[in-house]
Parts: sequence; C-alpha cells; structure tokens
Amino acid sequence: MLKTTTAFLIFAFKLLLMTTAYSQDLSFSKQLFDTYDTYRESALTHRRFKQIDILPLIDQLKTDSRFEVTTVGESVEKRPIQMIKVGSGPRKVLLWSQMHGDEPSATMAIFDIFNLLRTDGPFEDFKKQLLAETTLYFVPMLNPDGAERYQRRNALDIDLNRDALRLQSPESRILKGLQQSLKPDFGFNLHDQSTRYSAGPTPKQATISFLATAYDQARNINPVRERSMQLIVGMNRVLQQYIPGGVGRFSDEFEPRAFGDNIQKWGTTLILIESGGYPNDPEKQFIRKLNYVAILSGLQAIATDAYKTESRSEYNTIPENERYLFDVLIRNAQIMRGGKPITVDLGINRYEVNVGHAATFGYRSVIDDFGDLSTFFGIEEIDATGLTLAPGKIHPQSLRSLADLKKYKLDSLVQLGVTTFRLATPSRATTHLSPIHLLQPTTTAVRPVQTGRIPTFVLRRGNQLRYVFVNGFWYDVSTGDNKLATGVVE
Repeated sequence: MLKTTTAFLIFAFKLLLMTTAYSQDLSFSKQLFDTYDTYRESALTHRRFKQIDILPLIDQLKTDSRFEVTTVGESVEKRPIQMIKVGSGPRKVLLWSQMHGDEPSATMAIFDIFNLLRTDGPFEDFKKQLLAETTLYFVPMLNPDGAERYQRRNALDIDLNRDALRLQSPESRILKGLQQSLKPDFGFNLHDQSTRYSAGPTPKQATISFLATAYDQARNINPVRERSMQLIVGMNRVLQQYIPGGVGRFSDEFEPRAFGDNIQKWGTTLILIESGGYPNDPEKQFIRKLNYVAILSGLQAIATDAYKTESRSEYNTIPENERYLFDVLIRNAQIMRGGKPITVDLGINRYEVNVGHAATFGYRSVIDDFGDLSTFFGIEEIDATGLTLAPGKIHPQSLRSLADLKKYKLDSLVQLGVTTFRLATPSRATTHLSPIHLLQPTTTAVRPVQTGRIPTFVLRRGNQLRYVFVNGFWYDVSTGDNKLATGVVE
C-alpha cells in the first residue's frame, strides 16, 4: 500500500511539474505574440525581397558586439552567404532559411528575432538565459541566387535539398561544412510549402507544418530523432493557441538526398518547419509572426531542457499534410454537354508568375480538376447550385497592345459579362495587371471548360448574370463583391 501511495505521489508531482511548465510555456509564447510588433523588422514588408535588401540589416548587426557575422562562402553567382553567431552556451543550434529561394517566411522571422535579441525590453531574463545556455548560428539566406529570381532552385537549376549526397552546388557544400564543423546539437531547417496543403482531410489550411525527419528507410527513432519529436510537440501546443487545427505534419518518408534526413543521420536533432497558407495573408506576414513565436519557443525549450518532459507519442497526433484544398472550389455548377445539362464541381488553382525581375508577380490560373469533388474543399468556395456555366463575352474591338486597355472602363464591362479581349498583334506577356483575359491573334476564342484550361467564364441563373470569372478570380454581380485580380494572356 505504501509503495502504491508513493508511486502515485511521484506521478502526481511529475504531472504538476509538467502542467506548470506547459502553463509557463504558453504564457511566454503569448507574450511573444502580443509584443511582436515591437520587434518586427520594418524593412521587410513582402515576400519578394532579395539579398540586397537584407545585407544592410546584417551590417547593422556588426555594430553590436553580441553578434558575430561571418561570410561562410559564396553562391554560384558569387553572392556572399553569411552566418550570424550569437550566444556562448554549450547547446549549439544551427538555423538556416531559404535554401529554396522562393521560401522566405522564416527569413523575415529571423530578422525579427535579431531585433528582439538586440532590443531592451520585457524579455531580458529570457535573453540572458538563452545566450548563456545556447550558441545560435543563423544562415538567413542559403540560396541568394534563387531568391534573386524568386525560384526554388539555385543558379545551376539544382534543388539544394536534393544535393546532400553529391554536393554539386557550393551552397550545399557550405551547409554540410557547417554541420560537420560546428556539430550542432539542434538544427532548424526552415521552408515554405504550398498554401493548398490541408491539416488532415479537413478544410483547414496547414498554416505551419512540422517534420521530425527520418534518418533511415525504416523510419527508426533514436534519441536524436526523438528529441525532434519532443520539441515539435511543444511548438505545436504553442501554435494551437493561434491557429487551432491549422498545424500539419509532413510525411516522414525517408529521402536519402535531402539535407534534413541526412543531418538527422549525422547526429544533429533536426526540426523542419514549413510555412503554408493562412486566409487573407498572401504576403505571409501573419505566418512570419507564427514562425517568430514558434522558433523562439523552441529555442527556450532547448535552453531550459523543457522539451525533455514532452511525450514523443503526441507527435503522431498532429494530422498529416494532405492535398484536400483548391484555391477555389465551385460546387454543383451546370454545364451543357451534347445539348444536355450535367452537374460538375470545378477545382481551380492559382499559380504565381514572376514579373519585373521577380520583384512582383501575376497569376495564371488553371482548372486543375473537374467532376465530382465532393470530398475536397476550397480556400474560397462558391455554391453554384442552379447556376449554369457559360463562356464570357469577347469585346468586339481588338487591342493593338496592352496599353489600349486604359481606354476602357473594365469594371463596367465585367459587370456586363465581358471577360475577354483579342489582341491584334502577338504579345510576349503571359500576365498583366488589368483583370481581363487577353487572347493572342491565333488563340481559339470559345472552347469547352475542362482541366488544364484557364478559368474564364460566367455563371448565370437563366438570363441573369451572377458570377464573372477571369483567370480564376471572380466578381459577384449580385453583391458587388469584387475579387478580381491580375489578368492573363493566352
């Protein structure tokens, strides 16, 4: 009886400690969240920044004796790759972002973190402990050539995250060299993922996804990988406060060419963070904030060893990333085939197209699926029950150039169901800023709606116009709700 009572008391004491620790973690993360605007780096306001935009921010760090800035190598096109070291503690942490040039959410968050570490304020005790217990090594932009073009791959057209074995790229050799020389205890591999991933088979976007990468084909779990799972469990709990149900877990299928899998194999506990989508956050500024909170919460758990109290079994309760989302899902539209109406759903996705040296972008949308999509969801959804899909109107006058669009009141034309102009002479453009669909001189005007086509059409109830779609964006004639965006040249 005494042994049972003693065991129960020990269990209750441990549970109390865990509950207290969890409460403290959530309180700390809430403070980070609530004070974020104080530390947000104001020089970074959109996703499509280039290395030239962050070099002055790195130069500012050189004036602070707590930071050590080192050029650790060069990219293919001889852009410097820099590492920022801060702290002097025994636990080494290597964090790198933008090994894919078009994945910048965490890069922005890293500069927010630098601001917190540099600025006096309510986090002095945390900073003192963090910098005494950890040594942090940040590589904010591993692939500056890719960032210059806002593309995934580097200037050799190599995916750095599939180059951990051959090491054909200088950027890959830099990353492996840092892992081998620093021998960090922990690594944060920071990425962006498609905004169309869902957290399990649900309509929830996977705003943030985690992965404790496998280090072998069997997906075994050793102490190195277990620590990854424990840290992720804690960071997931933190994020659930702000995106309940919006955290996903990447498949842990072993990828022998990837850095995350190999760095875990080489002995560094690896936490992969993927930034997905969040409603009405096209520039990922709220997601940037979530990265800031998650990374700092993870670093606190490392500095205090708090992650050791986490149960790795909770890692598997995070829903896996799934492909259940379209950017737009139109449900129950009628189309005419062979003179007969049939009911279909349309899944539309929007793809960014670089414009102006990748400083800005337009969209080129596509009907990615067609038919019965009742098991899928749309980030935006339209119930087209009772509505018939038909081609939009083509304006009777041809355009000599894109500049001719300025002559027309496009909003008024769209309200009348005019979706399209024809160009009199060919254009090299593929997108443009005006919300209208342009046809090249030789492009067929009217074609049936099907997969692979650009979604430009109207939805009517009888003769009454209800929705006008141009390049996958839409205008609601009855409410005036206008979500039209960039046009397209086909």
